[in-house]
Order: sequence, then structure tokens, then C-alpha cells
Amino acid sequence: MTDRRSTFARAAWRRAPLLLALCSALLVAPGRAQDAAGGATAQGAAGAGYSTVEHEWLDAKRARRVPVRLYLPDAASAEQPVPLVVFSHGIGGSRSGYSYLGRYWASRGYASLHLQHVGSDRQVWLGNPFELLARLQDAAQEAEAVARVRDLSFALDQLLRSELAPRLDGQRIVAAGHSYGANTTLLAAGASVQRQGERLDLRDPRIKAAIVLSAPPFYGEASPQQILGPIRVPSLHVTATEDVIRIPGYYSGPADRVAVFDATGSPRKTLAVFHGGSHSIFTDRAGTGGLQLNAQVKEATRELSLAFLDSVFKGDDHALASWPRQFAGIVARYSPSAP
Repeated sequence: MTDRRSTFARAAWRRAPLLLALCSALLVAPGRAQDAAGGATAQGAAGAGYSTVEHEWLDAKRARRVPVRLYLPDAASAEQPVPLVVFSHGIGGSRSGYSYLGRYWASRGYASLHLQHVGSDRQVWLGNPFELLARLQDAAQEAEAVARVRDLSFALDQLLRSELAPRLDGQRIVAAGHSYGANTTLLAAGASVQRQGERLDLRDPRIKAAIVLSAPPFYGEASPQQILGPIRVPSLHVTATEDVIRIPGYYSGPADRVAVFDATGSPRKTLAVFHGGSHSIFTDRAGTGGLQLNAQVKEATRELSLAFLDSVFKGDDHALASWPRQFAGIVARYSPSAP
């Protein structure tokens, strides 16, 4: 029975109609408990220049929970609202993941809203290990891929109607994500697929730029350019030469990440490829890809993403221009486009 289920799961990966995005995300400790009504929990970050706020929102129309964690700069105010990054995790992740990015962005004046997608979050790693492939297959279904993008738009609706809204600049919003979350980001930024002769449009017009970490291809689709060409917002793509997704029945190599960059229609787009690494080096995991390189890649990714944000929203290209020299020792390829 288990063998038949595993065979079915492997075949299902090959048939996944919209996208496959598997990251080997490390299970991390859950966030602080929330009350049943979904109230916010404020957590201090003494001396860090930001605080964190967690919510358990419920999208009643979809009967779907959308847990979030917001990293909010202390300097954010109604007089000086700050830009916002909305971050989508890879398969098996949670709102507490990618904290090295959320903390850094917030300490540099960018709020960061980290989503948790309940249909493809850390729950996939729990339970009978012989059923893991089946749970992963369920998490990668087209319905879940669409639901993740709707999570993003719903969370933005909630946040921009909340008491925190005056401290956030609704005209300067960036979508960001890793692996499955990179696909979510691309869809929210304007990627388009055809279903039964009709265009499936999940673009959120509030998204003004995209940060794409380790994006898998839109599996089973004939033309990457047709899917990704409609994206017109500035985009930053980050990967590594050993950024490989490999499970039974599915393989996606580093060339796929570059192909996503090539096909993306952003008139202004940048690609950074690190030497070595791994697919999960961009998660909070400290060891994957090598202890020393892991720390270096995280530092370089933080700096590059901040330079990209400053370039897009502040017109300051100095850090973006100097970044390749600063991290030349670990960069295999850097392809910027003219601002």
C-alpha cells in the first residue's frame, strides 16, 4: 500500500499543472501562541530598531487562516510611513522563517510581513514519514498555488486596513519569496497562465517590485516567456550554482533559476548567482551549503536585497553598483540591468 502511494505521489509530481517548488526548509520553533480570536502579539526587539507583531487572520470567504508576522521599524510613523516587503515562504515553511531577512530589512527601515500558507506550511513535514511524498504532492496542487497568492492579497488587505496602516506606505510594496514562495511572488507580480483558453490573472497591482529567491520553473507550461513576460515591475533574482531541487520523481537544476530570470519581462531586472550553495541556503538554516559559505551568502543576500530596495524606492543606486565588488569572492555571475 505504501509503495503504491509513493508511486502515485511521484507520478503526481510530474503531472503538477502549475508549479512545483520544494524546499528543504528546516522546522523551526513555532511562534508565540495566539488566542482563538486571532489577536495580535507584540514582541520587543530591544535595541534592534524594530518590533514584531503576529496575527492569526481568517479569510472568511475561503475559510482559510492566514497567520502572519510583521517586522515593523520603530521609525515608522504616520508622518514618515515606511515601504513594505511581503514575504512568502517555501514549501514546509512558516511565518517565523527567513527571519534573517525580516529582521535586517526592518532594522534598515523596511517593514516586512511574513506569511504562513496553511496548505503548504510546516505541517507537511509532520505525521507518518511514509506519507511525506503524498503530503508534498497535495501541497503543490494548483489550487494551493492559487490560494497562496490569494493569501498574499488578503494579508495586504488586512494590514492596510489595520491600525498600523498609517505607518506603512501602500504605494511602496514589494513581493518577495523563496522557492514555492518565489513562484507565489511571480504570480502576484504579474505572471500569467492560461487555463481552458482563459488567462488566469492573479496579479496584485499594489506590488511594485519583486525579490525572487531560487524560483523553480512553472512546471508543465510550454512557454516560460508567455508566463513570465507580462511581469513589468523591477525584479531581483538570486540563486546559486548548486541550487538543486531533487526528490523522487522530480529534479530541477540551477539552470531553471536562470531560465526564470531570462523569461521574466521586467524591463529592469537583476540576477545574482553565488558559487556553490544549496537550494535551502536562503532559508534560516545555518549549515546547508557549508557553514562559512552559508553565512557569507546570507550577508550578501541581505545587502543585495537592501540595495535593490533602495534603488527602486529611493533612487539610490550606489550600493547596488558597489555590491558585486564587495562580494566578488562568492559571486559566480552578476547580471544587472540599467535602472
